[in-house]
Amino acid sequence: MPEKHLSFDKKKRPPRVVQAPAECIRELLSDDGTFPNNEQLPLLMYREAFDLTRSDAAGDVENVFHANQWRGSWRNGIYGFQHYHSTAHEVLGIYSGTVQVQLGGPGGITLTAEKGDVIIIPAGVAHKNLGSRNFRCVGAYPRGQSWDMNYGKTTERPQADRNIARVPLPEFDPVYGSDGPLIDDWLQK
Repeated sequence: MPEKHLSFDKKKRPPRVVQAPAECIRELLSDDGTFPNNEQLPLLMYREAFDLTRSDAAGDVENVFHANQWRGSWRNGIYGFQHYHSTAHEVLGIYSGTVQVQLGGPGGITLTAEKGDVIIIPAGVAHKNLGSRNFRCVGAYPRGQSWDMNYGKTTERPQADRNIARVPLPEFDPVYGSDGPLIDDWLQK
């Protein structure tokens, strides 16, 4: 029997903690010479994708990600230095506080994320915590993908570029399953 995947259907009530995002931000981030970023897949940020009023907010986020085949979850924050993953896409579900995160390297964009928001980072996109308050997140990766750590060193490329080109697309949106912005922006090109 196939696994059940969470999905947001406007005709039905979504799962208890999942709600339609108040806003979806899409940013295509180009190679800056140091960080490859990803010129094919946009970074996605879902504002208010989760209603995290229960006491186990982190567990609720993990359960939704896991149900949608985003695995290897962890709880922590975002490093305070530029880094990227060349072998996996990453999702961050904010379950506490706020964070200012720089995406795409020093010349990229800065977003403020807070409890209930989700950031989906394509392989190759640099990210860094610029400052936070009571911030915690759950991170995860599409099933079958393992992350690596890269820091923008010249010795990382061109191998990192080859890795990024080989990272498969996820089968499901980490929040909305077979529906959602990731499906529209990444899988139906």
